[in-house]
Amino acid sequence: MSNRLAQETSPYLLQHRENPVDWYPWGEEALGRARAEDRPILLSVGYSACHWCHVMERESFENAETADYMNKHFVCIKVDREERPDVDALYMEAVQAISGQGGWPMTVFLDPEGVPFYGGTYFPPDEGRGMPSFRMVMEAVVEAFESKRDEVRQRAPQMRARLAAVAQVEPAPEVPQAPMLVEAVAQLRAAADNRRGGFGGAPKFPPASALELLLARGEHEVPEKTLDAMLAGGIYDQIGGGFARYAVDANWLVPHFEKMLYDNALLAPAYLHGWQALGHQRYRRACEETLDWALREMRGPEGGFYSALDADSEGEEGLFYIWTPEQIRELLGDRAQKVIDYYGVSEAGNFEGRNILYRAGGASAPEPENLGKARRALYDSRAKRVWPGLDDKRLTSWNGLIIAALAEAGAVLKRDDYLEAARACADFIWDQMRDPSGNLLRTYKDGRAHLNAYLEDHAFLLEALLTLYESTFEQHWFERAHSLADTMLARFADDRRGGFFSTSDDHESLIARRKEIGDHPIPSGNSAAAMGLLRLSAITGERSYEGQAESVFRLFAKPAAQHPEAFAHLLRAIDFQLSPTKEVALVGDDLNDLAGVVRSKHRPHLVLAGGAAGSDLPPLLRDRPTINGSPTAYVCESFTCKQPVTEAAALEALL
Repeated sequence: MSNRLAQETSPYLLQHRENPVDWYPWGEEALGRARAEDRPILLSVGYSACHWCHVMERESFENAETADYMNKHFVCIKVDREERPDVDALYMEAVQAISGQGGWPMTVFLDPEGVPFYGGTYFPPDEGRGMPSFRMVMEAVVEAFESKRDEVRQRAPQMRARLAAVAQVEPAPEVPQAPMLVEAVAQLRAAADNRRGGFGGAPKFPPASALELLLARGEHEVPEKTLDAMLAGGIYDQIGGGFARYAVDANWLVPHFEKMLYDNALLAPAYLHGWQALGHQRYRRACEETLDWALREMRGPEGGFYSALDADSEGEEGLFYIWTPEQIRELLGDRAQKVIDYYGVSEAGNFEGRNILYRAGGASAPEPENLGKARRALYDSRAKRVWPGLDDKRLTSWNGLIIAALAEAGAVLKRDDYLEAARACADFIWDQMRDPSGNLLRTYKDGRAHLNAYLEDHAFLLEALLTLYESTFEQHWFERAHSLADTMLARFADDRRGGFFSTSDDHESLIARRKEIGDHPIPSGNSAAAMGLLRLSAITGERSYEGQAESVFRLFAKPAAQHPEAFAHLLRAIDFQLSPTKEVALVGDDLNDLAGVVRSKHRPHLVLAGGAAGSDLPPLLRDRPTINGSPTAYVCESFTCKQPVTEAAALEALL
C-alpha cells in the first residue's frame, strides 16, 4: 500500500512511497496535523542519488517495527533537499548547531510549530561504533518531548533567532577594496594542496568556483595542478566523461560515484577557461567530454536536463563503473594490455577487488594508440549493464548552470550542437517552468512544473541568459534576462539591509526567512545575483543594478575574506567589480570574425554585445554605426571608448 508520497513528482520521494512509514510531503497538511495533535515531527531529508539515504531506507524505513514506532509517536515528513533547498538549509543549520556535523540523510525532530530541538544525520538500526541506534534516538526524543516539554519550549525562541541570524546581518559602511581581494587569493594559494591538487584532505570536492576565481586573477599554478589531478583521477569518468560528486580520498582516485548535473555544469567551464588560459588540449577535451556526457545521458526529450545519476546500481555502490582485467581483455583482445596499463588496472584492484579507471601516468601522459576506439568499446559494453538510478526531475537553477556552460562552450568551440541545446533548454524553462503569472517554478517532472522558484533559480538563470545572449547575439535572451533581473529585485531583495532573501516575498513562511551564503559546492543565490547584476549593469549602463550587487558585498565580504574557498563565487563577483571591465559592442551583419577574437582567450573582465547596425538593445549597442558598412567593434573601459575598429588584429590590440 502506497503512502502520500505516491502523489509527488520527486524521484526521491517516490522512492519512499512503498515504505510502511506514514510519510507526508512537506506542507500544511502535515504541519497542521502536528499542531492539532500536539505531536513532534520527524523530518527526514535526503536526495535520490544519496547512497546512505538508500541504506537508512533499507535498514529502518522499510522495517515494519521501526515504521510502526515512527507512525505511533511522530508526524513523519520526507523532504527532497533538491526540491526544497529552503527547508533543507534551515534545518541543516540546526543539525550542525546541535550535533556539530551535517550531511544526508538528515533526521531532525521538530516541535509542533516546526522548531527543531534535536537532530543528526544517519542513524544505524543497531547500536555500535559509538553511535546510538535509530530506535534509541527516537525513544529519547519522545521521552524528552513528553517529560521536558517546558525546556523544549524555552529553547525554541533561541533556535528561531539563531536560524534567522544571517538575515539580520547589518551591512558594512563601505564596499570591499582591492587589498581584501589580494589577501583572499593569497589565502587560497596557501590552502591549496600543491602535491595532489584541490584544497585540504579527504574527502575532496571539485572546487570549481575557487578555480574560476584564481584563473580570473591570473593565477595558474593551483588551477593547473587541480584540473590535472581531477582529470587523471577516478573522480572523472574515463570512459563516459563527466565527474562524480567528490572523491573519498585525497588523491581523487575513489569517487562517491553519484554524478550531479551541477558539478559538471560548473566544471565544464572551468576546463574551458583552463584551456583558454593554459593552452592544454586535454582541458578542451575534458570540457567537451563532460558536455557530451550531459547531452547524451542527462537531457530530457523537451530539452531540460535531469538532476543526477545515482551512485548505486543493483544495490551496490559504483558497480556500474568498475572493471576487472579479465573484462577488459575479453573486450579488447590484443589491444587490452596498453589500455590496462594506461588506466592503472591491476589484478588486485583498487576498489573492492575491481578497478576504478584512472590515468596512472597522470593527465598529460601520452595515450596509447587507438585509445578512442577502446574507450568506445568499453562504453558500449558498460552501457549493457544495469544502469544507476536516474533522478529525472529538472531543476531551474541547475538547468541555468548547464545553459551557461553549453552556451559559452558552443560559442568558443564553434559547437552548434551546444548552442542549440542551450537555446532549447532556456526555451523549455521560459515556456514550461513558469506559472500563469509569469513567475518561475522550481522543478519539473512528468509534464508537471510546480513549487515556487528560489533566489538561486532566478540568479543562475539570469547569468545563463546573459551568457546565451553574449554567445548568440539574439536579443530576446537579453530581454528575458533584463525582465528576470527586475523580477528578482522585486521579489527577493532586502530593501532594508541589502542582499537577497532565499525565498520570495510571497513564499510559504517557515520559522525563519533566510539569506543563504557560501559557494560550495554551488554558488549561493546571493553570489550569483551579484555577478549577474554586475554583468547586466555593464551591458545596460543602469547603475542601480551595480548598487544592488554592492549591497551583497557590504553584507558578506568580511566572511568571504576570512573563508575564501567557501565564498569563491562571491569573490569572483567582487573581482569583476574591482577590475577594469571592458565593454565590447560589435555592430554589423557578420560578426563571426570579430566575435572570434573576443572569444579566443579567457577574458573574465569583459561583457559583450552584438547586433545589426541600428540595434538599440541592449543599450551598449545604441548609437553605434558601422564604419563603411563593415562589421565594427567598439571597446570601452572606465567610461572611455576607444576608436572603433573593423579589423580583427586591431580589435585584439584593444583587448
